[in-house]
Amino acid sequence: MAITGSGSLAISLSVFVISAAFLHKGAAETVTVEGQNLATDNVSVIEGETATISCRVKNNDDSVIQLLNPNRQTIYFKDVRPLKDSRFQLVNFSDNELRVSLSNVSLSDEGRYVCQLYTDPPQEAYADITVLVPPGSPIIESREDVVSEGNETELTCTAIGSKPAASVRWMKGEEELTGETTVEETYDRMFTVTSRVKFSVTKEDDGVPVDCIIDHPAVKDLLAQRHLEVLYKPEVKIVVTYPEGLTREGDNLDLTCIAEGKPHPHQINWLRVDEDVPPHAVVTGSDLYIENLNKSYNGTYRCVASNAVGEAYDDYILYVYDAPTTIPTPTTNPVNTQALVRVRCWQVSTTAAVLLWDSSLSSMYTIDFNKDCYECILVFSIISH
Repeated sequence: MAITGSGSLAISLSVFVISAAFLHKGAAETVTVEGQNLATDNVSVIEGETATISCRVKNNDDSVIQLLNPNRQTIYFKDVRPLKDSRFQLVNFSDNELRVSLSNVSLSDEGRYVCQLYTDPPQEAYADITVLVPPGSPIIESREDVVSEGNETELTCTAIGSKPAASVRWMKGEEELTGETTVEETYDRMFTVTSRVKFSVTKEDDGVPVDCIIDHPAVKDLLAQRHLEVLYKPEVKIVVTYPEGLTREGDNLDLTCIAEGKPHPHQINWLRVDEDVPPHAVVTGSDLYIENLNKSYNGTYRCVASNAVGEAYDDYILYVYDAPTTIPTPTTNPVNTQALVRVRCWQVSTTAAVLLWDSSLSSMYTIDFNKDCYECILVFSIISH
């Protein structure tokens, strides 16, 4: 804001802040009279830091510059400081500038400072100094320390004693959450901000960090963090330890139940759905062992695991196949001299094979078929003695 008389003299005031955290300038105020020009900026400064107030005059005609505080007491008249507050120090004085620093700024230093140029009539320009107070370390609290999957939890974050009021953001891992915020004004234009967030948890949230992030012009990277602790029912999986392939009559069966949960499952049970477990089946901890299988054991075998949150299960369907077929050794009856003997052999395989016959009494004959069943036929002559 500038006040000008009926003359055409110009006055400007420039105020800026240098702090350990940042530099912030407000909108400049410029008054121009008869070619003289004075520019000013509003200032924001962090409590305890240093502000620098600069009154700059362009094309000064040797008029005197002085700086007044909000109570209109003279801080500096030219290069002389009538005010006894030693926190004000002269930084620079010339015909075109009066620059003064104010150290250890407090809330009581807020207000409108006046750059005054002694002309006829005197000209003034104003700059507002705003003192920023960062909040204390945020406090994050949870309604409960541990929550079960599927339930709702609530977290509260509080930022105390800031000016202006801080804003609060929530992050759960990489996900941004929406909270409900209340602002309370306390003493001396200070503010306390409280934000609450509610959400349902899953087992995937166990160990995930929840951040309360404080945004304020006087501070950066201010947050509080809490890791979620989520209880969840077991996850169950049945693994076949033996056999590796098909289960056939006469084979043994060894199953292992793997169960993980939070807390760790305190009980694991084996059962056969809709039927009794074979009487000679052996259960050892999480293992089920059945020897000498037969088709009467066919059915669904279930592993059930439970903890304080709940229970879960996995099923294994047993189907017992026939035992492998044994091919009898071919036999021959006595034959006449020079009789022809036909011998047939076969092999079951999943890959192509070549079957070879060899005999000192005959030639060798081979057949190779690219299919699952291979057949070889050997015809030779036998000479009787």
